[in-house]
Amino acid sequence: MKKRVITSLVLSAALAFGALTGCGSKAESQTTEAPATEEATQAEAKADSASDTDKKITVGATPVPHAEILDNIVKEVLAKDGWTLETVVFQDYVLPNTSLEAGEIDANYFQTLGYLDQQNKDAGLHLTAVAGIHIEPMGIYSEKYTKIDEIPDGAEIGIPNDPDNGARALDLLVQKGLLTSKGAFGEDASYTEDSLSKDKDANPHGYKITPLEAANLPLSLPDLDAAAINGNYALEADLPAKHPALDIEEFDDETTVKRTNFLVVKDGNQESEKIKALVAALKSDEVKSYIEETYKGAVIPSFIDPQ
Repeated sequence: MKKRVITSLVLSAALAFGALTGCGSKAESQTTEAPATEEATQAEAKADSASDTDKKITVGATPVPHAEILDNIVKEVLAKDGWTLETVVFQDYVLPNTSLEAGEIDANYFQTLGYLDQQNKDAGLHLTAVAGIHIEPMGIYSEKYTKIDEIPDGAEIGIPNDPDNGARALDLLVQKGLLTSKGAFGEDASYTEDSLSKDKDANPHGYKITPLEAANLPLSLPDLDAAAINGNYALEADLPAKHPALDIEEFDDETTVKRTNFLVVKDGNQESEKIKALVAALKSDEVKSYIEETYKGAVIPSFIDPQ
């Protein structure tokens, strides 16, 4: 079935329409028995509909890379065992969870455990993670340089301007030796990116640290010497193909769990046949190879269990 990009209103309308239309009629019976009653005919139609849809799995996902992974490889893996995958594409992070809570989709695939936990708490949802699939590592990108050690003293380096991703970007710069520390960033409210730019102890190379809207960093890359960019935004801008990352995040056990994107279902459905089939397909060798060959480090497999 073709992939759909919908809002909650369209999804509700589509589901209501599906419920009203049902499935096609069966071939005419050769039996000589009397015609079935209306009630029997309705019961048979419902049974046929359940049988026809029993092997269909509907998963909500955001476009890149989640829907791509589902449509380009998971669908094929599931089809080998007779399953039909329908991907419902969402453009935000709220509707995939509310739609799952309402039973409009079987699972969703787009979020980390931290976001899931916060959504369950804030919105009163009853969702649970069943399998970790991948990480979208933050990378250091540049249109001017091809190696980290080519970045000169005093270079301007862009980072996301929101607190969580900004701190994550600075951790990456420390991890790769561009900074010696984050200074007091995140600990002292008066210590800003500008403070870090002037902090000779934390920033001995005198880099100018420039905070920008995370989604705009790829567009601003030509005006910067380098930038720490989230994996999803790098993919949407086709940076891995045009300007491969100079380096990407490394993960220990704790950060692997924190940064992994999970397959999520409504609590109580973890052991259903279709969810087990979906988990097996997502954690298959075919998916691992697809991720590695397609995204070239902008997405990396992370087949882990929920913690």
